Amino acid sequence: MGSYAVSPPAVRRTFRALLTVLVVGVLGLVGALAAPSSAQAAESTLGAAAKQSGRYFGVAIAANRLNDSTYSTIANREFNSVTAENEMKIDALQPQRGQFNFTAGDRVYNWAVQNGKQVRGHTLAWHSQQPGWMQNLSGGALRQAMVEHINGVMSHYRGKIVEWDVVNEAFEDGGSGARRDSNLQRSGNDWIEVAFRAARAADPAAKLCYNDYNVENWNAAKTQAMYSMVRDFKQRGVPIDCVGFQAHFNDGSPYNSNFRTTLQSFAALGVDVSVTELDIQGASPTTYANVVNDCLAVARCVGITVWGVRDTDSWRSHHTPLLFNGDGSKKPAYNGVLNALNGGSTTPPPSGGQLRGVGSGRCLDVPNAATADGTQVQLWDCHSATNQQWSHTASGELRVYGDKCLDAGGTGNGARVQIYSCWGGDNQKWRVNSDGSIVGVQSGLCLDAAGSGNGALIQLYSCWNGGNQHWTLT
Repeated sequence: MGSYAVSPPAVRRTFRALLTVLVVGVLGLVGALAAPSSAQAAESTLGAAAKQSGRYFGVAIAANRLNDSTYSTIANREFNSVTAENEMKIDALQPQRGQFNFTAGDRVYNWAVQNGKQVRGHTLAWHSQQPGWMQNLSGGALRQAMVEHINGVMSHYRGKIVEWDVVNEAFEDGGSGARRDSNLQRSGNDWIEVAFRAARAADPAAKLCYNDYNVENWNAAKTQAMYSMVRDFKQRGVPIDCVGFQAHFNDGSPYNSNFRTTLQSFAALGVDVSVTELDIQGASPTTYANVVNDCLAVARCVGITVWGVRDTDSWRSHHTPLLFNGDGSKKPAYNGVLNALNGGSTTPPPSGGQLRGVGSGRCLDVPNAATADGTQVQLWDCHSATNQQWSHTASGELRVYGDKCLDAGGTGNGARVQIYSCWGGDNQKWRVNSDGSIVGVQSGLCLDAAGSGNGALIQLYSCWNGGNQHWTLT
């Protein structure tokens, strides 16, 4: 087990002043976020309003616009999640083979975390925006380059990115339901699976997503093909945690009221779902509100991201598709979204409960219902007392008794896992993965039972997929 040190509250307050990363909207197998009570006051910004139901409301950010004070002020005020618009795509991060350039990507990442926002990674494997050197590869050489890129990027951001769009836009448009004929597809039909397995190995703490467009209509062949792939992956244990629906709605691909059915159907497979690149031609307030309410109605819909701040920042600026005018003023669609987030009918993610170890059948337990800071947690026969009732908060904490958090007493193998007064540090943030593993945000290590009997202590340990590192909500 090794020795450990518990930081005194005064020191922790000092650390808290330095730590501004908030891991929000991290929902998974044991997500436990409650909807706001009817007495709760309406929030005045999109991110705060979404957070009431445990979701995020995010935005795509371009690094070269952050010096625009109107742009950065709106982005900072309104949103609690950030996706790099282009700065984390393949051509931006590895313009020459083996030569990574994280300057622009880090600028977006650093701006986000310095302002208390989570970061979504976009995107690791894609047929588009490949650098010239990658476009010239094929077959096994291309496959190897893809894996090397995933490893290089995820190593740089290991433990920092909440979720990654591992593979983007792999299905063909139209009615065929076929895979897109890309250089990646021609490297072998298993390339998507290979990408996801490489991503899991590179950063076990990150949630891994598949992302696509024109897949919002449940009846579309492309949607059904994507659904079949995700179902197959879940059945075979391919590590996929989430599915992103870009939701670029326009005259050629309009919003359909069965979008909610689509979200519900994918969520039922055991993955989180999210709206990842929302923009709507003409910015209809009603359509924007409908999309928000569709997400709020599905427990595993973890959040929404709009693809740009103002109309003038949009890749589809001629469609005026966003929530803010070019001068930064709010459009009617903004009010439609805010009202929906504040007053919409919400289905909260699943409530908290016991965390049962898959390998032991016993529950995560605070010995003797102790409340003292530094009490190491253990396994014990499951029962209904409060010392086995855990809730996963919007900031990623696992709370017991309401004000005590599951806390890592270190960052190395064997570090004790204990309860401690909640203070917001990364050592109290946990990512709950769809395979049942629970990973510390600060350490990147798994919640691990050092045995299987009553009293077996809980520690951090390198993730290795053992039954003593898998947990279910009961």
